[in-house]
Amino acid sequence: MKYLEEKINLHKDMVDKLDLNSMTNVANAISESYKNGGKLLIFGNGGSAADAMHFAAEFEGQLSSIDKGRKALSALTPSNMSALTAISNDFDYDTSFSRFVEANAKPGDIVIGISTSGNSKNVIKALQTAKTLGAKTVGFTGGDGGQLKDLVDILLNIPAKNVSIIQEGHIIAYHRVCALVVKDLFGYDAM
Repeated sequence: MKYLEEKINLHKDMVDKLDLNSMTNVANAISESYKNGGKLLIFGNGGSAADAMHFAAEFEGQLSSIDKGRKALSALTPSNMSALTAISNDFDYDTSFSRFVEANAKPGDIVIGISTSGNSKNVIKALQTAKTLGAKTVGFTGGDGGQLKDLVDILLNIPAKNVSIIQEGHIIAYHRVCALVVKDLFGYDAM
């Protein structure tokens, strides 16, 4: 029962405590990048890796049946298992995402690192790499935002401590961000 109460409180907290402008700021940055020929790179560990692929799929595919037929938008994740394991083996795990960013990011792209704690070393290193390449950085975190809160250009921090609750907050934010981007680029509400 406590878990369900936390889930209910998440929705209330997202309205009361989350800087709702952060979702708009993320969406505006992504829209601006797409308008200028840029792309989106997204990564995270574990469940956040699955969330990164989910988030990317909303841009490449469609957010809802209302969104059917629009142009696909470029959104990349480090889903090549051979590359990920080779980099982790040949360099170290902390380098796994930074090599992906180095290979794919350019100035004007948006690079999103997902870390529920905000302290994942490989996410931090990749966002540092993105900054050196001139990409705009976004962090999706929870709790106190961890180290990412002081590193990224835009922080979207879910006001919760429970990892699964933070991840659910991220999913809500991904969908809202994507809907805002679709509205800006294509002129309709996809939700």
